[in-house]
Amino acid sequence: MDKNQFAAFLACAVVPPIMQQIQQKENQNTLELVKDFYHSKVYALLENEESKLWHYSPLTLCNMYLSERKNGTIDFPEEAA
Repeated sequence: MDKNQFAAFLACAVVPPIMQQIQQKENQNTLELVKDFYHSKVYALLENEESKLWHYSPLTLCNMYLSERKNGTIDFPEEAA
């Protein structure tokens, strides 16, 4: 998949369900949540197709993002270790 196809895949299929999970857990303005997510380390890793982060569930990616926001670190699932 080329870079543009992968970016479209993220924008259409991966990010929206993650945002839905985050919105269910956080009481924050939607625009601010989206902006914060796109500036996160989790998104930077997700944006790199080779990281394979995109194959995790939206809930797992949501929890990784929330962990980053809370602790400043990303908690990877055990299977990633």
